[in-house]
Formats: sequence, structure tokens, C-alpha cells
Amino acid sequence: MAMATPSVTLGIDLGTTSVKAAVVEAAPGHPSGFVVLASCVRATRAEAAAQSAATAPQAQEQDVSRIIQALNECLAALPQQALRKVCGIGVSGQMHGVMFWKTGQGCEWTERGAAHVFQPGAVSQLVTWQDGRCSSEFLASLPQPESHLSVATGFGCATIFWLLKNSPEFLKSYDAAGTIHDYVVAMLCGLPRPLMSDQNAASWGYFNTRSQTWNVEILRASGFPVHLLPDVAQPASVAGRTSQAWFEIPQGTQVGVALGDLQASVYSCMAQRTDAVLNMSTSVQLVAAMPSGFQPAQTPDPAAPVAYFPYFDRTYLAVAASLNGGNVLATFVHMLIQWMADLGLEIEESTVYSRMIQAAAQQRDTCLTITPTVLGERHLPDQLASVTRISSSDLSLGHVTRALCRGIVQNLHSMLPFQQLKEWGVERMVGSGSALSRNEVLKQEVQRAFPFPVSFGQDVDAAVGAALVMFQRNLNPKEP
Repeated sequence: MAMATPSVTLGIDLGTTSVKAAVVEAAPGHPSGFVVLASCVRATRAEAAAQSAATAPQAQEQDVSRIIQALNECLAALPQQALRKVCGIGVSGQMHGVMFWKTGQGCEWTERGAAHVFQPGAVSQLVTWQDGRCSSEFLASLPQPESHLSVATGFGCATIFWLLKNSPEFLKSYDAAGTIHDYVVAMLCGLPRPLMSDQNAASWGYFNTRSQTWNVEILRASGFPVHLLPDVAQPASVAGRTSQAWFEIPQGTQVGVALGDLQASVYSCMAQRTDAVLNMSTSVQLVAAMPSGFQPAQTPDPAAPVAYFPYFDRTYLAVAASLNGGNVLATFVHMLIQWMADLGLEIEESTVYSRMIQAAAQQRDTCLTITPTVLGERHLPDQLASVTRISSSDLSLGHVTRALCRGIVQNLHSMLPFQQLKEWGVERMVGSGSALSRNEVLKQEVQRAFPFPVSFGQDVDAAVGAALVMFQRNLNPKEP
């Protein structure tokens, strides 16, 4: 007799500005094959001052306890009867970043009301992908990786090299490391060593996707603390089982190895291999699937705007990953709010967002040109933003917001043009991510720059993707 397959999974996405969770159930009669029973989003507000003793210019760190607090709030807000049915947990999150913890002391399980939750213990802050402490000169001093992917500031291994040089005592306090989502999986399962998918390993740098191994000899020769490198597993494999009941989710529930948020978003959106996926949240990624059997060039090209990241089943995604997305709009909003404060006026952030998007929606075109690269790009790290073609008739809020949204999309188009996508066989574009789902003007500019048929997904696509990967894993149950 056929074994009954688990049909309800929980997906979690630990993003740069928010935590998202979605409970997904199989629905054989539904066009997509699944339905989202419930979902939740909670802002993390986790930005924090740099933790290591050394001064870190342009450091970007987050307080892990605030991220876990947002995660717990998400789980508490979901229907508890749905959580009781959960048979598998999929986790994704912001790639490239690194945090550290002490083995066996990474968290403490406590009772909160009727719920069993974990709180961070002996952990560092999360150094995020936005971290800018590794200058071009510092990166040039690092050994050449044996990988098709180059190393940039904000990548886990580059950050560890920086700490090794500038704050070696800080590193001696910890014996485990991973991304924020690797940490959550390790804590849920009580893993003795962190486990990382090749998706996240590739995002750290110094990982060879062909051999599925870290560049251990290259790193060891430079004094790198290789004991901090996590073990690596295939994405969609099971990392372990929950060591305790978690809210209403039973002890012993399977937990998947953590995925990259990019790959999880693509998994939930890409119905056909001829789809391109545009994910626009804090940053922006434009993604196309490479054919089965494709292998990227062996040596990295730091100047190339398109990189090839591992997906599933040893396939690759072509990714134009721009550092400038929703964060640029946030910078603009914060600038406006600060100007208003300097003038003695107060205004809510949400009001600024809604009014500027409304003004830009009414301003269908503009001659104003904004290059929005306030954060540079990984292939052009020293590039800054600029505003050109300024005339007195183009200075309204509508003109400037329209030009800013257009600039974000045009910058992405310069990295991976419409024509290249057509040559790769792309026939449709699927848009996802919080910045896109909430901004009609960005949607218009996407359709203007990429004249494919376009459909737009939801704000919780990465969480749904993580749940779907786990669900499909559970269709063919294997013990970890």
C-alpha cells in the first residue's frame, strides 16, 4: 500500500528587513498543486553597531536576537491548528552574510506561555551581505579562489579574513559559523556542527561548486580558521529533525538544509525554464535558468555583471545581482524625512512612501535621469550614484520618484539586457519581492524595460519556495 505523503509544510525566510513564514498544503486539484493556508511577515528592525573591537568602516551588522524575536512573532501569529499539521520545515534567508556561535551554547529553549521557543545564547551579531568593510585594496590582497565565483565585500569568507586581520581575538570567542538561516536550522535540530547547502557555501566565496568542496588548502595557507567552515550538503536534503516541540510543531519534524533566499524565490515562481524571475526586495536579482549540463568558466571574472549560482540538481542560475533595489528607495525616503525634520516638520515613513509612489504613478514620463548606484555594484564597487538631465520642469516629487524607479530597473537592464534574455530562450518574466509587490511604478518600469509578458508574485515567495522544496522532498521521504 502506498505510504501517505505529508501534505503540510512550513516555509521560513529570514530576510534583510523582515522575517516571513508561510504554511503550504498540497492541493492536487489546484493549478499550482498547492495552496498557502496562512502567511505572516514581521519587520526585524535589527540594524546594530559593529560588534568587533576593530573599527569597521561601512560595517553593516544585525542583532540576531531581534531577528529571532521576529521569527517567534511570525510563528505565534500563524494558526496553531495549521502548525500542528506541519510535517516538514523549509528555511531560506539572506545569502552571503556570516554570524558566529559557541557549539552547545548557541541558544536556550524556554517556555513562552504555552509555546516552546528558542532564544539566542552565545552568538555574535550577523555581518550582512550589505557590509562594506572589505575595501577593493583589501579584497585584492586575498588569495585567488579556486572557484568560478569571485569574492566581494559582504561575503562570509571575506568578512572572516577581515576579522582575522583586524580583530583576531573576536574570532577566538566562537567555534561555529554560518548564515542566519544555517544558525536557525542548527538550533532547531540541535546539530553538533553547522550544515550549509552549496547555495549558501557558494555565496560565501572560496567554494568550488564542481567538486562541492571548500578551498581548504588555499584558505589554510593564508591562516584562515578553516574549522569555522560548515559541512556542506545538497539543497533539498534534510538537515535533521526538531530536537524539541516548537510552538505547535511536533518534536521530530524534518527540517531541510537552509536554502538561499534567491533560489527559494525562484523555486516558487519559475513555472517553466523559459521564465525569467525578477526578485526585487532590499536588493534586486534578475535570474534565468541555465540548461542542464551547463558549467560556468573555471576562473572568476570580478568585472562580469552576471554570475552563475548553484540551484538544484547540480544546475545553475544566471544571476544579475544588483546591490541597489528597495534599499535605494528607502535611502530616498529617509533623506526626505530628514529634510522635513531639519525644517521642523514630522511625517510618517509610510505616508512618504505612499505619496511619492502616487505622485510618480501620475507622472508617466520624465527626462530626469538617475543612476541609483549609491551602494556601487559588486562588479563596479567604486561606482556612486548620479543625477543628470536636470531641468526646472522635472523637479517635482513625481518626476524624481519616477526617475529613481526607472533608474533602478535600467541599472539592472544594463547588467542583463532584454536581448540577452531573449537569446537564452526566455519567454516570460515573473516578478516577486516586497519592493516590487508594493510599488506600481516599479512594475510599470519593469514592463517598459523588459517587454515580455510579465506576471507578479507575492511578498512571501521565498518562504513559499522553502516550504515547497521541503514538501517535494517529503514526497520521497528518506531519513537524514
